This record gives sequence, C-alpha cells and structure tokens, in this order.
Amino acid sequence: MDKKNITFYIKLFVPIVIGLVMFALPTPEGLSVNAWLYASIFVALIIALILEPVPPALIGVVAITIAVLCKVGPAGSGNVEHTIKASEAIKWGLSGFSNNVVWLIFAAFSIGLGFSKTGLGQRIALYLVKKLGKSTLGIGYAIAFADGILAPFIPSNAARSGGTLYPVVTSIANMFQSTPEKDPKKIGSYLIWTGLATCCVSSSIFLTGQAPNPLALSLLGKQGIESVDWLGWFIAFAPVGLILFLLTPLLVYFIYPPEIKGSKEIAQWASDEYAKLGKITKPQIYMIGICLLGLVLWIGSSAFKIDSTTTALLLIVLMCACKVITWQDFLSNKPAWNTLVWFATLVAMASGLKNVGYLDWAGGLLGVWLKDITSFWALLILLLTFSVFRYLFASGTAYVTAMIAIYATLVQSVNGLDTAQAMLILLLPMGFMGIITPYGTGCSPLWYGSHYIKSGEFFKLGAIFAAIYMVIYCIVGIPWVEFISPYLTFHIAS
Repeated sequence: MDKKNITFYIKLFVPIVIGLVMFALPTPEGLSVNAWLYASIFVALIIALILEPVPPALIGVVAITIAVLCKVGPAGSGNVEHTIKASEAIKWGLSGFSNNVVWLIFAAFSIGLGFSKTGLGQRIALYLVKKLGKSTLGIGYAIAFADGILAPFIPSNAARSGGTLYPVVTSIANMFQSTPEKDPKKIGSYLIWTGLATCCVSSSIFLTGQAPNPLALSLLGKQGIESVDWLGWFIAFAPVGLILFLLTPLLVYFIYPPEIKGSKEIAQWASDEYAKLGKITKPQIYMIGICLLGLVLWIGSSAFKIDSTTTALLLIVLMCACKVITWQDFLSNKPAWNTLVWFATLVAMASGLKNVGYLDWAGGLLGVWLKDITSFWALLILLLTFSVFRYLFASGTAYVTAMIAIYATLVQSVNGLDTAQAMLILLLPMGFMGIITPYGTGCSPLWYGSHYIKSGEFFKLGAIFAAIYMVIYCIVGIPWVEFISPYLTFHIAS
C-alpha cells in the first residue's frame, strides 16, 4: 500500500474512531445518552470536515444519515423516554433543504456562473489593470477593485479568485519572468499576497462575499438568535471595510514590497488583452443589468418586501430568459449543487445540537468561565478566541459549523451582552481572518498553491495582516457596531 492510500485510510478512520471513543466514554451528568450520541456524531463530522478524506458534501450526507438511522437530531430526541418516529427523523434530516439561506448561497453560485461564462469578470479585471497598471501599486488596487465588484454576486472567494483574478495575476508575473523558482519577489509574490488579502477583505464587506457568512446567520436562527440582512451586514462593516479595502494594497506594498515599482508594459499588456475581447457583448450587458437589479433588491429588501433568496432566484430566471446561461449550464453547475447538499446537511446537523439539549447543557457548563468577567472583556476574549480558532480549520464552512453554536451559547451566558449585537461583532471578521493560514478560506489554497510564497513566510504574513486587521476592527468596528445596532433591523434567519 502506497503512502497516499495510507494517508487516505488514516483520514477516513480517525473521525470514526474519535466518534466511537467519545460515545464509549461515560455520559456526562446532565446529558441523556441520546444527546451524547448525537454530540459524538457531530464531533466526528467536524473532524472529518477538517481532515476531508472524501468530499465535504458526502461527509455531511453520511453524518445526517447516521443521525436519522439512530433517530437523534429532531426536537425531543435527546429524551430517551420520547420515541421518535422514522418519519420525524427523516423530516428533520431533510429540513436543511428547505432553508432559504442555503438556497440563497446556491443561487449566488449560479449568478457567479454568469460572470465566468459571459467573460464579464475577466473584462472587468483587464479594464482595471489597463487603467491602473502603470505602477505595481496601481495593479494592487486594480486587483482589489475587481474583487470588490464581483464579491456581492459571487459567494465563493475561491471562484472569484480562480475564475477571474488568478489568471490575470499570474500572467502579469510571467511577463517579467517572475516565477516561483526565479525572482518571485520581483513582482509575483506581491501580486499573489495582494490577491489573497483583498479577497479576504471583500469576503467580510458583503454578506454574500463568502458562503460561510449567510450560513452563520442561518445557524444563529436555528438557536432563535436574531441577525441582520444583506444591507445591515454591509452597514455594520462599512467603516472598517472601507479602511481595509483602501489600506490593503498599500499595506502589502510596504510590508511585502515588490522589486518592480512600476512598468508601462503591464498596462499595455492589459490593453492588448482587453482589445482582444472586442466590443462588450449583449450577454455581458444583460449580466450587468441583472446584477444591478439584484443589488438594488438586496439593498432595499425591507422596502420592497422581497426576501434575499427570492431576489437571487429571480436573477437566475432572468439570466436564463436573457440567455446569459442556459438551463443545461444551470443543471451542470456542479459547485452549486455540491454546495446545496453540503450546506443543507450542515444546517440540519447544527440544529440538532439544540434539539437534543446539548447546547443548553454546554451553555451552563461554559458560562461559569465568564460569569465573573465584565461584558466588555468577555466580548473581547470571545472575539479573539473565536478568530484564532481559524488556525484549526481548513474550511470556513467547517469552522462556522463547529464554532457558531458554542460561541452563541457562550455569548448568551454573559450578563450585560446583547446577544444579537455581540454575535454580529464576532461574525463580521470571519472573512478577513481567513488570511491567517494557507488553508483558512476557500481561495487560500489557490494563492498558496502558486508557490510564490513559501509556507513559513505565508504563516508569518498571515499573522501580521490578521493582527493589523483585528486591531483596526477592535478600534473602529466594535464601537461602530454598538452605535449603529439600534438603527439596524434584526430578524430570525430561517
């Protein structure tokens, strides 16, 4: 058996063994056997998502199937005296597929398909490099603006980077013979880190900037905790978002400077590549109009009384009607369907923690640690620990699934904290904290995999930028959220 197969089987059996060992341990006082069984399944799920021996969506299906077979997960299943029917168990198991946030994420992936198929994303990136590319710093801002334009509509930062920015960035680096093996710091390393950093920042600016954002709000809703809508999220992060968005390319320029400070060749290359695209096409024009309509409806969802998910589905209908994408494109969009299955199972699994009584038990246990701490310091401790835990997770989705329920319970146990406001403060940095490791968010492996930045240097830069971003957030963001919260609309995400 070769090394690759050995690694696979280790990753496959470690979650199973940990789950079985955990369940074999004595059931903690205050928990039923059923609740402890469910907790063991959930822990095995998280370990599997971290190790990823098989695709994450399949892991979610396996976990939900085991929970349904054991009839643990639905409300009341934590009580050994309450008999759960098979029909109740499967109804709970499939409940995630009726979750509107899951469908919002799914629909947004399909909207992203329109940008790639029409070439609109590439056109935007090349146009910005054409206008700003006379200096290396200008290219950094071109990368930032391109990602910022796409972020509201494409909830996968990996798709934004891989489909649009990464090909442009590597093409520029190759123009100057800046490769991972030869002169990476000439310009390539700067562009690679700028691409990652700006993508992480835009992932925090917009609720739809990365898939874990709306998923987190949905998981809060399963615990009865209110959260904001698309516009509320944007307003809550706006001051910090503007600062980080404008600061990041400059910050990279000074902390991780390129050897080439400017070149007209880059702007000329982008101009030539842009000219090859020809005139803007009808599908691209339609795509622009459809996205602007979607942005207006998302921002004015309260005024128009149209749910965000309804807007996303409307955009798909319009894209098909205008032939921006075909029905076959929609059906063959594997990343979207994969995400639908993955997130639907995770939402159901996360809801089961509360249903079986595990969160109430954990809240009473963990709350003891924070009872003698003032609300300000408790919030700061929760924010920093919540963010630093990103080191342990190779997926933003796995991170959200594992940590949201625990931290929501902890927040509720602190006297003097507004639960909805405190959770919003914890969630807003999730996007930019993805920068902390080469595996912390969807786009990280792509940029890291370019090999322009070595592993040790990647971790070092991640720690530096995460620390700077967090300091700015604590100084500007927390007071702003506390100030603006009374004017935001909080609701239970379904």
